Amino acid sequence: MTGLHITAARPASWLLDMDWHTPLAEWPREVVSSLPRGLSRHVVRYAEVAGNVLAVKEIEESLASHEYQILHRLQRTDLPTVEPIAVISGRQTLDGEPLPAALVTRHLHFSLPYRSLLQQRMSPTRLRRVLDSLAVLLVRLHLAGVYWGDVSLSNTLFRRDAGEYAAYFVDAETARIYPELSDGQRDYDVDLARVNIIGELMDLQSGGVLPDDYDVVDIGEHTVHRYQELWNDLTAKQVIDVSNRWELDQRIRRLNELGFDVGEMAIDTQEGVLTVQPRIVDAGHYRRQIHDLTGLSVEEKQAQRLLNDIETYRATTGPMLPLSTVAARWLAEVFAPTIAAIPPHMRAKLEPAQVFHEILEHRWYLSEKAGKDVSTEDAVADYIASQLAERADEERVLNYPDPV
Repeated sequence: MTGLHITAARPASWLLDMDWHTPLAEWPREVVSSLPRGLSRHVVRYAEVAGNVLAVKEIEESLASHEYQILHRLQRTDLPTVEPIAVISGRQTLDGEPLPAALVTRHLHFSLPYRSLLQQRMSPTRLRRVLDSLAVLLVRLHLAGVYWGDVSLSNTLFRRDAGEYAAYFVDAETARIYPELSDGQRDYDVDLARVNIIGELMDLQSGGVLPDDYDVVDIGEHTVHRYQELWNDLTAKQVIDVSNRWELDQRIRRLNELGFDVGEMAIDTQEGVLTVQPRIVDAGHYRRQIHDLTGLSVEEKQAQRLLNDIETYRATTGPMLPLSTVAARWLAEVFAPTIAAIPPHMRAKLEPAQVFHEILEHRWYLSEKAGKDVSTEDAVADYIASQLAERADEERVLNYPDPV
């Protein structure tokens, strides 16, 4: 291990057990996990070490250090990114030949690169939902002063979020963090997103993954429109007549529905009108609520669905009880037993919150079909047999083609 230098926020001795003297392209099959990968200009390998599933990327040392620092800063702000583990520099072969540095990040469980996700033959509507999540991610980064510089589907990971998707920032080589972005910086990122996404979708279409009749240019442009709509909702000034102050509450509720909390607003009064503009907007409105009530860490739409189920449970069991009390009972009497009913060998297929959401959807479908209310127990049994059993594992998405 002579010459190795390891930079890690949480030093772990198991990093020393990895073969840093061998180029990643030559790592033996037995240490490489078969996980789906997006396109990358660098050699990337996944490995399981001491129970940790890691993504390892060979990259020039200054870029590795830069990306590590960017990801580390974004982790502290609760933005959706992969977790940086370490930068390994000073690598060389046993013959003394220098090797590139390695950036080590933790694999994001239950995440999929876009190629794996879109191989499921999505409808244009569902494909737009995937792109919506990328637009939301880009807005969140821009609100935090992050200039991406290389926006694309390839540099993003996606997780299921109830009926929607949540996008995660992966590749930070070109990213920069500023106190605030200029309109020009934002426009460049957005235009780059449009060009790259359309190109990536065209590539999938030429490879037969997307049907020929999909208008991929229109679908790609949708991301730009979604970004602009969301950015305006979150940042634009709004002029309100003083007598219609309810419109201010309405805007706050609308932002909450989009999953954002408004931490501060600038309100100017003049000649009978209010000029309102959000100053501090933070994502994760429902995620924070469900975590405070139950301790569960879930995606935003999943959290919204769980909160709705808690309110339904409250209405039927104790409408006068505090929500915190009802949530604790719901967790013990509804959520936990439902998840426990999933056979152990099927628990790597989907996250618990996603399974719960799909069971609720399945129960509604069965009840409508039967013309009567179907019990949760019956819905769980039917869902496992008819839906979950046929799903592939998504925790690590095994049996993917070998890395190249």
